[in-house]
Amino acid sequence: MNIHEYQAKELFDQFGVATPAGKVAHTPEEARQAAEAIGGAGLVVKAQIHAGGRGKGTFKNGFKGGVHLVATADEAADIAGKMLGQVLVTHQTGEEGKLVSKVLIASSVDIAKEYYFAILFDRATSRHAIIASTEGGMNIEEVAEKTPEKIIRELIHPTLGLQPYQCRKIAAMLDLRGALLNQAVKLFLALYKLYIERDCSLVEVNPLAVTTDGKLVALDAKFNFDDSALYRQKEVAALRDTSEEDSREVAASEFGLNYIGLDGNIACLVNGAGLAMSTMDIIKFYGGDPANFLDVGGGATKDQVSAAFKIILGDPNVKGILVNIFGGIMDCDVIAHGIIAAAEETGLSIPLVVRLEGNNVDAGKKTLADSTLSIISAEGLADAAQKIVAAVAA
Repeated sequence: MNIHEYQAKELFDQFGVATPAGKVAHTPEEARQAAEAIGGAGLVVKAQIHAGGRGKGTFKNGFKGGVHLVATADEAADIAGKMLGQVLVTHQTGEEGKLVSKVLIASSVDIAKEYYFAILFDRATSRHAIIASTEGGMNIEEVAEKTPEKIIRELIHPTLGLQPYQCRKIAAMLDLRGALLNQAVKLFLALYKLYIERDCSLVEVNPLAVTTDGKLVALDAKFNFDDSALYRQKEVAALRDTSEEDSREVAASEFGLNYIGLDGNIACLVNGAGLAMSTMDIIKFYGGDPANFLDVGGGATKDQVSAAFKIILGDPNVKGILVNIFGGIMDCDVIAHGIIAAAEETGLSIPLVVRLEGNNVDAGKKTLADSTLSIISAEGLADAAQKIVAAVAA
C-alpha cells in the first residue's frame, strides 16, 4: 500500500522527523487558507498523486508542472485551481495520467545540499537495511548504475535494531558533521522507529536536504507498507486512497483476492502465487497473452470464486478465461460449484477452460460435466494453456 506525500508528512510529525510545515487542500480556497496558516516568505504547491516525476509532468489541460513555488496565498490558490480536477501525466503514470484531487501546500526551503536516504528490507540478507547517498534528488537506480561508489549500505541487526553508532557512521560518510551530525542521528533513529512501528517495507526520503540555515529536513518521502500487516495497522490502513488504484484491484482486496491487471486477453483464475505465475508463463509460451494475475488463495470459497469471475469480466479486453486449480487445502468440488454459479450469474459467453487437480477432484470434474455450461475441460497445465489460446484465437 502506498500513501500520499501529505500523509507521509503527517507520519513524520507523529514520530518527530524534521520536515517543513505543510497542509493538504482539496479546493483553491482551502489552498489559500493553508498558505495563510503556514505563512513564511516562500511556499510550494505540490500535486498529490501516487507517482513520481510530478515536477516535470504536464497536465492534459496544458498546464506545466505538478510542483510550483509561490510567494503568496493568492498565488497558492491560483496554482491549486490549475491543478485540481485535472489529469497530470508523468513518466511514471503513462499516457493516461492521474487525476489530481488534492494538493499539498508546504513551506519552501533554501537548499544547500541534497541527499538520498532510505530504509528497506534487503531480501538477499533477510535484514532491514539503510541505503544512502550524497546524490539526492536523483533516481537512485541511475546513481547505483553509473556511480555505485556513491551508494552507502548499512545492514541493521534483526534484534538490536538501528544503533546510534551506525547513524553516526552513515552521517560521517555523507559528510554531515558538527551540528548536522547530531541532527542526522536524531532523524535517522526517528525514521527507523517509524519504519518498524508502522510495518513499513520502504521509507524513502529523496531529497533529504540541508538548508542554507543549517537544518537537516526530509523534503519528500515515499512509503510502502507490508500489506500482510495492515490488519494490525488500522491507522495506516485508513490512509489508503482507493481512487489512486485500479478499481478491479480494490474490489479484489475486499474479497481477500490478489489481483493485478495486465494488458492481455486471457484471464487467469488460479490458487497460489507460484501456480499463477506458472500459468501466465505457459499461456505466453503457447502464444497467448495473460490479462491478469489472480490468486484466490489456498482456501477460496464459492463467494470468492464468484467475485473473481465478476472482476475478471470487468475487463473489456478479456476474451477467454483459464481456471487452474490445484486442490491441496481447497476442495475442487467447492470450486466447481463456484465456477458454475459465477458463470450463470454473469451470463458468461466467452470460452472457459478449467483444469482441476487434487482434493476431491473427481467430484469437481463430475459437477462441471453435469452442468449445462460449455466448459472446456483440461487434463494438465499445458493442455489447458493450449486449449484457451486456441479458443480465444478461433
